[in-house]
Amino acid sequence: MFELRHEFPITALLQLAQIPRSSYYYWVTTLERPDKDADVKARIKAIYDEHRGRYGYRRIRDQLHNEGHQINHKRVQRMMGELGLKCAVRMKKYRSYKGNVGKIAPNVLDRNFKAKKPNEKWVTDITEFKLFGEKVYLSPMLDLFSGEIITYTIESRPVYSLVSKMLDKAFEHINDGDQLMIHSDQGWHYQMGPYQQALKKRGITQSMSRKGNCYDNAVIENFFGILKSEFLYRQEFESMEHFKKELKQYIDYYNHKRIKAKLKGMSPVQYRIHTLKAA
Repeated sequence: MFELRHEFPITALLQLAQIPRSSYYYWVTTLERPDKDADVKARIKAIYDEHRGRYGYRRIRDQLHNEGHQINHKRVQRMMGELGLKCAVRMKKYRSYKGNVGKIAPNVLDRNFKAKKPNEKWVTDITEFKLFGEKVYLSPMLDLFSGEIITYTIESRPVYSLVSKMLDKAFEHINDGDQLMIHSDQGWHYQMGPYQQALKKRGITQSMSRKGNCYDNAVIENFFGILKSEFLYRQEFESMEHFKKELKQYIDYYNHKRIKAKLKGMSPVQYRIHTLKAA
């Protein structure tokens, strides 16, 4: 109607559309009025693009709060709708069956995923990627205190060194006085004598999930889900080497820039540093 106002009488257009004259002129006035949210919308678009569509309205709200913008999540949601922005990530669900308690080590963690300080509870597992007719394996160590990936290794085969090298690098982060527990599933790597001896040598408690029950190690499973949803399924790779390079960049992004609501709007590294300073 607004576009046709120069070709036909407004009165006739209003009668045809059955719109009150007052409603039409209110809409015209609103249309011509400068957008008071223009600056915020520009920042929302910039945050959305910076994180490649991985952020929904709640996480964008948290980032805006970090930058000093006090804004309600519903307002952010509305503006994202006006901008046509929507989080492109869908989380994967995990299914498992209950098994028996492991004979190598008991389930000491017992799904208590909360840690009061860094280096109190770590969890680990291995995930596989298939690209270009090849396979590559990732073995990370995650601190339950902040969700930070302490370290990781990447190998083309799931050999024991995939875990042993990762473990050696992880030990470098342990401080005197730390009383650490490391939880894993019942994968053969974690049942190996050298793995158990390495933990015992440093006074680390070994904990293992029940057989076939990934909920017992849900946090690391959740990380793998995020990794594949936000990274693997949303990017194209030129080669396996390109994939490995991008994978390393994503893990760095996850640790240092990807904020979480449960971490008070901070990234894992920011939360750890903030907490240690406040202690």
